[in-house]
Amino acid sequence: MHSEAWSKVSVVLFDRQIHHLDRLSTTARANQLKALNRAEIIRALIDGLIDSGLDVSASGSEADLRAKVARRLGTPYR
Repeated sequence: MHSEAWSKVSVVLFDRQIHHLDRLSTTARANQLKALNRAEIIRALIDGLIDSGLDVSASGSEADLRAKVARRLGTPYR
């Protein structure tokens, strides 16, 4: 299944985040695309962040990092 070494990790997410991940998966399935599961979406987001070169160490808080990521993606921070 995985072509590289991996580790199982537990992380706490907000209910709204879980609901959104589920909606993304359901929407893809409804559009007859491959339905990505939560883990695949989260891994893709993390790899996208890594590939972006965004300096995470320059963020002072989770909210600050969220704003930087949103700006990098071209969306306004809410």
